[in-house]
Amino acid sequence: MRYEDRLLRVLTYVHDNPDGDLSLDRLAEVAAMSRFHWHRVFHAMTGETCAQVVRRMRLHRAAGRLVREETSVDEIAQDCGYPNPRSFVQAFRASYGVTPMAFRQAGRLDAPALLQRRGGLKMHPVEIRDNPARRVIGLPHTGAYMLIGEKFETAAAMIGSRDLWEKCGPMIGVYYDDADAVAVDDLRSFAGAEWRGDDIPEGFDSVEIKGGRTAVMTYKGPYATLKSGYDALYGGWLPTSGETPADAPCYEVYLNDPRDTPPEDLLTDLCMPLA
Repeated sequence: MRYEDRLLRVLTYVHDNPDGDLSLDRLAEVAAMSRFHWHRVFHAMTGETCAQVVRRMRLHRAAGRLVREETSVDEIAQDCGYPNPRSFVQAFRASYGVTPMAFRQAGRLDAPALLQRRGGLKMHPVEIRDNPARRVIGLPHTGAYMLIGEKFETAAAMIGSRDLWEKCGPMIGVYYDDADAVAVDDLRSFAGAEWRGDDIPEGFDSVEIKGGRTAVMTYKGPYATLKSGYDALYGGWLPTSGETPADAPCYEVYLNDPRDTPPEDLLTDLCMPLA
């Protein structure tokens, strides 16, 4: 079995079993390698330990549910692999800087922009740029946008295992559907990285992003709260801009690395192609 296949199998297992046994022993078993050697291989190929990946994935999934659901914090903690509520609060605060309840209260996404209190719609800088055309290699995703992380992890692992990062630009996500108008199970998106090489590497799909005038909002904050950026872009900036969106999907360009950046410091360009 190729080491890339072992890595992808483990990443899939982690995302499919957030509340399951994700111990190093179990993940080594999934990889069909000894515990000692698997830990070294995983860290060398991804730049993170197994424990770091598991914690980041679990907390990201919890953060998304906190701002999108009414489910109790304790139930979300249980579903995301934290049977002890206190340990969940401690882990969440260490990563996100606030308690789960405070994060929920600050990031609620259930009010339309026009119905939010005056001053409650947090604005971020928006500028019109002449963005370049881009080719993106990666993997398609169908289903909830909050679960696209598995495809990003998989695409990044494939790029890293083949030593292709020198031919890649930033990670990019393309989102084809409106999450408020399309059933969750039918949402279409694409996770990958800008490709600056020639032929598309085996095992990757590709999409083309046309260049041209683009409204770009640089959003600072956790990926779980990106929807508030879109609310501000569509409900705050666009109606007063005099601009018309092009018949093309929005896409996101991720400007720093969630592996070594606190969630509150993550920077994402939300890109809306203009007519």
